[in-house]
Amino acid sequence: MVIADLLGVTRMTAVTVNDRGRISHWDDTAADLFGAARPQAMGRPPGDLLRLPREHRGAFEPEAFGQVWCGACTLRRADNGEPAEVGWWIYPIDGAPGDHGVRVLALAADLRRLRRDGIGITVGDLLLAPPGEPGPAGAAALRPAAVRLLRVEPTLAGPSPDGPDPFAGPFADRLAELLPALDPLAFGKIASQVLGLGCPAVSLGLTIRLPIVPHTEAAPAPAPTVPLPRPVPRVPAPRPPRARRNLSHALEPLAFLGAAGEQIGSSLDHLQAARTLAEVLVPRLADLAAVELLESVVTDSAPPAGEVDETTPMRRVAVAHNDEPGRWDEAVPEDEPLSVPSCTPFVQAMRTGRPVHVQRVDDGRAARLAAAFGARDLRPLFTGRALLVVPLIARGRVLGTFMLLRKPDRHGFDELDLAMVDELARRAALCVDNGRLYRREVQVAEELQRSMLPDVPPDVDGARVRYRYRPAEQAAQVGGDWFDAIPLPGCRLGIVVGDVMGHGLTSAAIMGQLRTAVRTLAAEDMRPDRLLRQLDGLARRLGEDYLATCLFAVYDPVERRCTVASAGHVPPVLVTAEGESRVLPVPPGVPIGVGGEPFETVEFKVEDGSRLVLCTDGLLERRDRDLDTGLEELRARLAEASADLDGTCDDLLDRLAGPTPADDIAIVAVGFDGIPLDDVVTWQLEAVPASVPWIRAQVGALLTGWGLHDLAESARLLVSELVTNALVHGAGSVGLRLIRGRTLLCEVHDDGADMPHLRHTEATDESGRGLHLVGHLAARWGTHRTEGGKVVWFEQRIPGPPTGRGRDHGNRTDGVVG
Repeated sequence: MVIADLLGVTRMTAVTVNDRGRISHWDDTAADLFGAARPQAMGRPPGDLLRLPREHRGAFEPEAFGQVWCGACTLRRADNGEPAEVGWWIYPIDGAPGDHGVRVLALAADLRRLRRDGIGITVGDLLLAPPGEPGPAGAAALRPAAVRLLRVEPTLAGPSPDGPDPFAGPFADRLAELLPALDPLAFGKIASQVLGLGCPAVSLGLTIRLPIVPHTEAAPAPAPTVPLPRPVPRVPAPRPPRARRNLSHALEPLAFLGAAGEQIGSSLDHLQAARTLAEVLVPRLADLAAVELLESVVTDSAPPAGEVDETTPMRRVAVAHNDEPGRWDEAVPEDEPLSVPSCTPFVQAMRTGRPVHVQRVDDGRAARLAAAFGARDLRPLFTGRALLVVPLIARGRVLGTFMLLRKPDRHGFDELDLAMVDELARRAALCVDNGRLYRREVQVAEELQRSMLPDVPPDVDGARVRYRYRPAEQAAQVGGDWFDAIPLPGCRLGIVVGDVMGHGLTSAAIMGQLRTAVRTLAAEDMRPDRLLRQLDGLARRLGEDYLATCLFAVYDPVERRCTVASAGHVPPVLVTAEGESRVLPVPPGVPIGVGGEPFETVEFKVEDGSRLVLCTDGLLERRDRDLDTGLEELRARLAEASADLDGTCDDLLDRLAGPTPADDIAIVAVGFDGIPLDDVVTWQLEAVPASVPWIRAQVGALLTGWGLHDLAESARLLVSELVTNALVHGAGSVGLRLIRGRTLLCEVHDDGADMPHLRHTEATDESGRGLHLVGHLAARWGTHRTEGGKVVWFEQRIPGPPTGRGRDHGNRTDGVVG
C-alpha cells in the first residue's frame, strides 16, 4: 500500500488513560499543546490536569469508558494559563496483552493551527501542492510549518485522448496510483470535479494507521522544507524508517511479556505454571533458570509462622537451561528439597520482596553460594556468571523465588531485563497462587463429594445393590452426581440417582444438601412423586442455583413391586430374569428447582431375578454420541450382561464410558430377589380386647416354628403392647405382619392418623410406658404413615447367621471406584 503513514495533518498528540482513569501516556507533543511536562502529567486524572470544562470531563471518567466521543473546547495551558483551543477524538480500547490496562485513546489537535494553516497531508512517496500558492515563481509552495497541501501539477491535468471524459487523464491515473484504497470508479469523478468544475474533493474515506510513538521514544522531527524549482511534478516525502524501527524495538518486550504470560497462565496446575516460567525465561532472559517454591506452597499446607529463614523448607520444582541435555541434572535436580541459609540471595530476596542482582559472581561469592547447597560443588554453575534472584509474591504471601544465570560471554542484566523479569515475576506469582488456590478448591470439592457418597451398599432383605462412581477426566470437572440406596420401613429399598447441574465446589455442596434432603424425606415414607415435589420446593427456597435431575425408585420385596418417579433424569433400564432388557417408560418431568410442573409415579411388577440399572447422563452422552443413542446402547449391553452385578457395572464403565470421561458417571445396579412367601405372615385383628391374648399366642407359635425360641417371649410382650395401643388409641381395622429376614420385623397398622410418641411418665402413672418398653427391648422401632393410616414397627436381631433367600455377604468395599 502506498499510503503507509499519516504523520502531518497537523500537530496532533495521543494521550492514553488507564482503567483507573489516570494518564498513562504523555509525549512531547502533548507537553507542547497543553503546557505540562511528562512527569507532571503521568498518573493524574485528565480532568484535573487539563482543567477541562465540566461538560467535557465526563469523557475521561471510567463510567464513560467504552463510548466514542469527540468535541472541541477552550482550556488554559498548565504553564502560563493562556487559552488553547483543542479538538478531541476519544476512542475506547479493548484490553490486550501488553497494554498495561490502557482503556482510552484520546487524540487532540490544536484547532487554531488548523484554522490558520488549513488542512495538509503527506501522501505516500509524493508531495502534492495546489497551484496558485504564494512563493517563488514556478515552485510548489510549502508553508513554514511544514504543512503539505494538495497540488495539481500541469503535467497531470491534460485530457485523456481515449476516454469519454475529457478530464479523466493522467491526473485520474495518478490518483489510482496514489490512493489505491479508494473505489476505482471514483477516480474519474474526482478528476472531473477538481479539474472541470474547480470544486475540491472532500470527505474521501480511507483506512490508514497512525503510529503512536511510546513516551520512551522521541517522535521524528519533520524534515526542513525548501522551495522546489520547476518543473518537478513529484517530490519525495520524508519517511520515518528509524521511528518504525524504534517502535518495533520498543514493542518487542511487550510482545514477549504477553506471550510469556499467556503460556504461564495456560494451566491451573501451580507446579506446571512454575515449570513454564523456567522454560520461557531460557534463552530470552537467561541461560539457566530455576524455580524454588516453599514446601507449604507445593503441598498446600500451612504457611511458615514467621519470616522465611534457613529452617523454612523449600523445593526446587523446575529447571531449564540451554546447555547440552543433562548438563546440570545432578547439580540442580528438580523436585529436590532445599534448606537455604539466611545469608544467601534467595532468603534475602524473599525477606525484602526485591530482586537481588549480582553483575558478576566472583570466586569467593561462588564458593559461598555453592556451600549453601550442600556437598555438591556448584562453583562452575555460579562463577563468572550474572546472577538474578527474584522473589515470587502474590496477595501478600511469599511463594518462593526463581534464579536466573547468564554465561560469562553474555552481557549482564540491564534495566530493561530487570523490568521484564519484575513483570514476569508478578504474573507468574499470581498464576502459581491461583493454581494453588484452585487445587485447594478442587480437593475440598472432591473430599466433600466423597464424604457425601456412600461407601458400602446396605444389606437389605430381598435385594442386592452395587454401584460405581467415576469422576470426570479433569479435576476442574468435579461435579454433583450422587446416588444412594436407602433402607425403608417394611423391608423396602429406596434407590436414588441425581445430577446437580454444573461443576465445582458449589455443585458438590448442593449435591450434599439434596442428598441429605432425599434421605430425610424418604424416611417419611412418601410416594416418589411427592418426595420429588418436596425436594423441588426445598431447592427453590434455597436459591436459583439449585438445579438438578433426580430419579427416585422404591422396591417392595414382599409385594414384588417397584414405584418410580423422575425429575428430568434419564430413565432406568429393567432386565428380566430371562435377559430381556427394556427402558422403563417413566415420565421425565422437569428438573428439581424449576417448579410449576407435577411429577408422576409409575408402578411396575418385577419378578425375582430381574435387575434394575440407573445411571447419570455422563455414562450415555459423549461428543460422538447423543443421549438417546447412548440409552439404546446401554439397553443392548444389559441384554448381553451376566447376572453378576459387579461385572455388569464394570462392563458398562469400560465399554460405554472409557477411561477418561468428560463428565462424572454414577451407576447403581439393583438385583431383585424378593422375600420368600414362607418368611412373611399377616393377620387381621378384630378391634376387641380378646384379640391381644390371641395374637400373642399366634406369634409365639410362629416363632417357635421358625426356630426363634430365644425371641419368642420378648416378641410376644412387644406385640401385645403395640396391639393394645392400636386398639385403644387407633381407629378402624388393626393388622399385624411378621417378616423373617436378617432381623425379625413386626409391623402393627391401623387406620388412625395420630402418631404415637414417647412421653415423660411419673412413678405413679398407670399408663404411657408401652413405647418405653419397646424402645428398651427392640433393636430398632419407629413409625410411618401409609395412605390409609399408620404403621408402628420394631425389629429384633436374630441370633446366629441370618437365613433366608436374597442375602449377599460378599465384600462390598468396592461400591465406589475411581
